[in-house]
Amino acid sequence: MTQTLTIARMGHQGDGIAETPNGLVFVPGALPGEVISAEVKDGRAEQFDLIEASPDRLPIHSEIYAECGVAPMQHWADEPYLAWKRDVVIQTLAREGIETEVEATVAVPQASRRRLALHARSGPGGRVMLGFKARRSWRLVELNDCPVSDPALIAALPGLAKVAAPFLGHPKSAPTLHVTLTDTGLDVDVTGVEKKSGGLTADVRARAIAAAHEADLARLSLDGDTLVMARQPRITFGRATVPLPPGAFLQAAPAAESAMVSRAVEAVRGARKVADLFCGAGTFTFPLAEVASVMAADSSAASIAGLRAGISTAQGLKTIDAQARDLFRRPLSPFDLKGCDAIVLDPPRAGALEQTQQLQGTKAGVVVGVSCNPQTFARDARILIDTGFRLEKVTPIDQFLWSTHVELVGVFRR
Repeated sequence: MTQTLTIARMGHQGDGIAETPNGLVFVPGALPGEVISAEVKDGRAEQFDLIEASPDRLPIHSEIYAECGVAPMQHWADEPYLAWKRDVVIQTLAREGIETEVEATVAVPQASRRRLALHARSGPGGRVMLGFKARRSWRLVELNDCPVSDPALIAALPGLAKVAAPFLGHPKSAPTLHVTLTDTGLDVDVTGVEKKSGGLTADVRARAIAAAHEADLARLSLDGDTLVMARQPRITFGRATVPLPPGAFLQAAPAAESAMVSRAVEAVRGARKVADLFCGAGTFTFPLAEVASVMAADSSAASIAGLRAGISTAQGLKTIDAQARDLFRRPLSPFDLKGCDAIVLDPPRAGALEQTQQLQGTKAGVVVGVSCNPQTFARDARILIDTGFRLEKVTPIDQFLWSTHVELVGVFRR
């Protein structure tokens, strides 16, 4: 049965929410204040007719992005969209009983994303298709333009399709190209390819390498193993130039990285020694080393090797001591952190529970938490607060433009 619904608010997953006598109805694509007509099934309305539009509704930037769900919020005006992300952070903290200053969401510009994960599939006539999965589906939405990504990534799509082609001939292969724009060119790591049972024959390898040369890739690797490298992929962190290992983590948008780094450096200013935990290849390490000596740790030995190689490229930095260590299984103890008056944490989505639990016994007066997951940040923040820290402020950062994803930087003091 068709129902007329009024959208009361926006949910955390980017669905408009209508309140009805039968419960909540979630409506993807609807905005707060809109009146719609839709068929409701199991509390959802996947399609709707717009009766009364919100004044904040804008024309979409990309039909492709609307269909695949990578940027489902592109039809919402900037001000309410960014305010909603801030509110998501406030509500997530509130569920842990945390109140603090939450700053305005930091926006990133269009055409600035430097990383893409592109699924490759065989299309009609054997044509290679690169793109994203459709919303709530395995269907591939082919990418041919993207208002979010750096134009250099979009310009490279034809060449990347040729790179993917050799990997599509094996029934057990479902290639995904993890493409990163570095200072020296495109770095591509391919996953989802069966290396054994004929998935990576000498012919496949040779054709992929030839395509990589034709596309002028800096490097092509397969699940972290280099197939060919024309130029060492490098990235700049602060004053250092760092060689990236295959498949290395890198913040998706330089503007978001800059916002995170500047806040972390400002928060620890005055410290003599800083622990940079989950440091990767040195995103925070090198800027932090401009104001204090740094002890850096990460589980990726390859990233630590890249960080160490970058030390010799920078002048005027304080001492950097980098070590490879699994901070989930072997978190640094208060003894290990002796002498650190500030700590920076930038864990993956799972958060830093095990490491956070070790911080009570340290002498650190400042902890900076950088997070891509407000839920695990709030969980870990609760631990710090219960052990004597005060959450001074939180800054939401909209690293993935028009998505439902929100990142943040939080500063704790005691």
